[in-house]
Amino acid sequence: MQTVSIDIVSDVVCPWCYLGKARLDQAIANVPDVAVSVQWRPYQLNPDLPPEGVDHKQHLAAKLGGQEAVDRAHDMLSKLGDADGIAFDFDAVKISPNTLDAHRLVRWAATHGADAQSAVVSLLFKANFEEGRNVGDHAVLLEIAEAAGLDRPVIATLLASDADKQAVKEEVEMAREMGVTGVPCFIIEGQYAVMGAQSVEVLTNALTEIAQMKASGKPN
Repeated sequence: MQTVSIDIVSDVVCPWCYLGKARLDQAIANVPDVAVSVQWRPYQLNPDLPPEGVDHKQHLAAKLGGQEAVDRAHDMLSKLGDADGIAFDFDAVKISPNTLDAHRLVRWAATHGADAQSAVVSLLFKANFEEGRNVGDHAVLLEIAEAAGLDRPVIATLLASDADKQAVKEEVEMAREMGVTGVPCFIIEGQYAVMGAQSVEVLTNALTEIAQMKASGKPN
């Protein structure tokens, strides 16, 4: 069985990243003869937001150019979400958070393995987009950590410190220096970049073709 590695550059408040994860999960299920190794990497769409976050609706309207533009985007995303099993509830989202601490949690989850990291990422997306919870709030992050099987007291101690803040910021900057200007960005085998929430078909074909290339011994 061939192994294909994917690094996903993503932000937990990016709806397209949530769609991208759902579609990648489906694509991985479509290639049972390929072992796919996934690692989540940080990106911040709004790194300058204060730690407590800002009013989501005002922030988004200012960013997208008015409420009508926001409504159009949400309508389109809701329809896409329905097709991929995501119940977006944009009205429930009250806060646009600074996601630095959420990315620290994702980083710590990786030390427990890919499954733990994937679980934390899924819970963060669901909390933000389906439940309207503030994923910049330490109480919410601790509940997510515990639900994913992480040690709550350990995570609480880490969140209260500056642990890995600089490391996350440096990784975000590295992604920008590599040319990542939007997310999600799927970096396959450290060489092939697939930008955006591509269809399940595109992702399935990419995994299949790269696995076949590795099996044939052709240079990547």
